[in-house]
Amino acid sequence: MSKGRRVVITGMGALTPIGNTVPEFWQSVKAGKTGFGAITQFDVTDYECKIAAEVKGFCPEEFMEKKAARRMERFAQFAVAASAEAIKSADLDISKEDAYRVGCVIGCGVGSLQTAEREYTKLTTRGPSKVGPLMVPMMISNMAAGNVSIQYGLKGKSLDVVTACATGTNCIGEAFRTIQYGDAEVMLAGGTEGSICQLGVSGFSALTALCKSNDPERCSIPFDKDRSGFVMGEGAGILVLEELEHAKARGAKILAEVVGYGCSSDAYHITSPEESGEGAAQAMKNALRDAGVQPAEVFYVNAHGTSTHHNDLFETRAIKLAFGDHAYKLKVNSTKSMIGHLLGAAGAVELITCVKELEEGWIHPTVGLREPDEELDLDYCKEACAYDGEYALSNSLGFGGHNASLLIRKFVEES
Repeated sequence: MSKGRRVVITGMGALTPIGNTVPEFWQSVKAGKTGFGAITQFDVTDYECKIAAEVKGFCPEEFMEKKAARRMERFAQFAVAASAEAIKSADLDISKEDAYRVGCVIGCGVGSLQTAEREYTKLTTRGPSKVGPLMVPMMISNMAAGNVSIQYGLKGKSLDVVTACATGTNCIGEAFRTIQYGDAEVMLAGGTEGSICQLGVSGFSALTALCKSNDPERCSIPFDKDRSGFVMGEGAGILVLEELEHAKARGAKILAEVVGYGCSSDAYHITSPEESGEGAAQAMKNALRDAGVQPAEVFYVNAHGTSTHHNDLFETRAIKLAFGDHAYKLKVNSTKSMIGHLLGAAGAVELITCVKELEEGWIHPTVGLREPDEELDLDYCKEACAYDGEYALSNSLGFGGHNASLLIRKFVEES
């Protein structure tokens, strides 16, 4: 076990393409529901990619005043909404806490591309004087954390860790460290993203990263031989992390314990993972070492599993490097098979999935997986299955070579 204080999860909030609360999301996961469909947020007539995984039926005014909502873009609104659910589910009364010991680490991988589109159009068509005075605070990615801290009175450490698609996992990991080493008692942590827009879709399309299929039934299919890229998603995942004794003192329900956090850098390429998988493997090894857990004690990995050729192949190699022959005893699945790639929010929503799976002793299938590629020879969970293991490991890999892994376990009183 890592040096320092024990850190537990006491609350969770989620906005996803298959449910706007954790219970709704989880019921959809259990039903194998997918959230893919035609893009509604802009006209896709001239776009090769015409589908995404959008959040449906979201009303920001249910979580904040209209004036406040107008001063936030979609990614920040998502973070505020998911934080409200997380705080409520943790039964956390901020007014009874030392606000300087309660903080947040909430990241966004991209920020608001919508603001950039809108204000650049004003600049080029009407001149610089027409650019809005709120352009910068609505665009920059730290405003998710900033708005959450303002909305709920969190006066402790407030950070926005941005590591592309590893953002959510790194944010939770850094919040874990913050509590572990005594800088806070409670932290809201996770990620948010809302970048399904013309600039976002065209940019990822130009990278040839997006799925080539516009069939909602055969688009985000991680590990499948027919996979052709990821499907853009949006949403937010926020968890309440808390020092164990603080949680016990206020009678909080403990959902799981965070026991390990590991990172590494591929130092290889701006978009492609390193081909051998050594970098991602090191992040997993670091998380296990941090927890004092042997590879043979872990039987489940929630993979980054984006449905791109490179990620799924190289992550499979990484899992084999990290676990050796034990890799063939692992259950490996991808939540992105149902919700697409939530970019900066992905790791947080996927860790929420891990908590629920440990809680219920059940692992969801990788929906849509029919036939893996030849080298992809692990158990990728074509079918749902029971799970009585103690641990869950969640991986996230980001452009720039960022690798991050979190290890959680069922809560036990003594370690």
